[in-house]
Amino acid sequence: MTEPTLQPAPSGDSGCHAGADEMRRAAAAAGKSETLERYAADYPKGPHDQPQSMCPAFGSLRVGLRMRRTATILSGSACCVYGLTFTAHFYGARRSVGYVPFNSETLVTGKLFEDIREAVFEMADPAMYDAIVVTNLCVPTASGVPLQLLPKEINGVRIIGIDVPGFGIPTHAEAKDVLAGAMLNYARQEAQQGPVQAPRGGRSGMPTITLLGEIFPADPMTIGQLLAPLGVAAGPVTPTREWRELYSALDCAAVAALHPFYRASVREFEAAGRPVVGSGPVGCDGTAEWIDSIGRAINAPQAKIDAAKAAALPRIRAALAASPVKGRITVSGYEGSELLVARLLIESGAHVPYVGTACPRTPWSEADRAWLEAHGARVTYRASLEQDLAAVAEYRPDLAIGTTPVVQKAKEAGTPSLYFTNLVSARPLFGAAGAGSLAQVVNAAIAGRDRMDTMREFFEGVGEGHAAGVWQAEPKDRPEYREAYKRKLEKAAATRKVEEPV
Repeated sequence: MTEPTLQPAPSGDSGCHAGADEMRRAAAAAGKSETLERYAADYPKGPHDQPQSMCPAFGSLRVGLRMRRTATILSGSACCVYGLTFTAHFYGARRSVGYVPFNSETLVTGKLFEDIREAVFEMADPAMYDAIVVTNLCVPTASGVPLQLLPKEINGVRIIGIDVPGFGIPTHAEAKDVLAGAMLNYARQEAQQGPVQAPRGGRSGMPTITLLGEIFPADPMTIGQLLAPLGVAAGPVTPTREWRELYSALDCAAVAALHPFYRASVREFEAAGRPVVGSGPVGCDGTAEWIDSIGRAINAPQAKIDAAKAAALPRIRAALAASPVKGRITVSGYEGSELLVARLLIESGAHVPYVGTACPRTPWSEADRAWLEAHGARVTYRASLEQDLAAVAEYRPDLAIGTTPVVQKAKEAGTPSLYFTNLVSARPLFGAAGAGSLAQVVNAAIAGRDRMDTMREFFEGVGEGHAAGVWQAEPKDRPEYREAYKRKLEKAAATRKVEEPV
């Protein structure tokens, strides 16, 4: 590994606003090439660079904040830290986030690293913490702040240092994998060295299947019922909620990659000799295929596989028949479960012509992609906002499921819509419990089209674009200002291009 050398932050007064290319060049010059190359391989970007999403570090931050006896320290620009902590607390975090501030001098001279080290030593209380997670955001990563030089443990408290730059990781979903993978790597090495802490509730009496991906709290119980006839139990959900659960996750018969983008985590499971199965038990087809795959992975007798399907499929079929979904629906999001949701909607009776996900194509979503395309859906990985919006305009769905801007645009056009993260992914998805879970909210939204039409008529004539809002007099558009500003930006970009080293 190249010894890291601290470098100045990207040139100019723009700091973290200097642009992704300049930040990447600075990070590579500062000794972060190996990290960036690994991220580029694990999380390949799309043809449009990367999807529009919230700061990726939100994903790894939330993983740490959800774990018991785990402290979190952020190293980054104050504005970024404020935004991340605000969003984390908005989504229910109930603990403080540590922050090590810096200025140009402490960043360039290496004093920032010493400040981080001092903060870690101060926090490392084994009575309070099992682990401390230290995260470099964009500017410290670009400047080469070497978190890998922190002690691996202090007073028995594990120290996990990760780089989560927005210019290296496309989505916040994949940033969850950065931290989950780093923790699994640490835990795997501990387990190889000798006995480790047992699970809080003791070891399972049966072999277990680790569930990879953040899922609805009731889903593990449903999956456990599907697995019981095979002679295995549902194991821990990874990312875990406690450090000792990492050992249980690694000590499994197989891994179910319910969310298919956890490449670093899969690498650790494979290093531990655990087979990994993609897709998930959604609908009849998905559940049958998944039980077959799990059965093969654990070498279960065919009689047990058949018994598991015989116990599960009739109940799922009945649940689907009792809660049909009718209508054309487009699906998009950035959680990683978009393909599974689309499969369930199609089996419920809906027509789904388009599925967009901000996550990349991986081997663990191939079965879902093939099934969806065979049922008339167009699957777009690394979908941009523009692609999602174009799909809504093209297919004119009865319901658009998507991210906030997709929902906003659809409602402006009078199309019923649902926010994927809060209203769809926050519901059971698997087995018989998942089969009827989406129907109520989806059908209610589709039935609300008349209400949408009424709202559009009511707000007809209200200003749009530059005239949006409430005014005493209608604002006057000034396109000449936009053109002048556009020319300034183009000139600045051309100047930067000329000054680039050959």
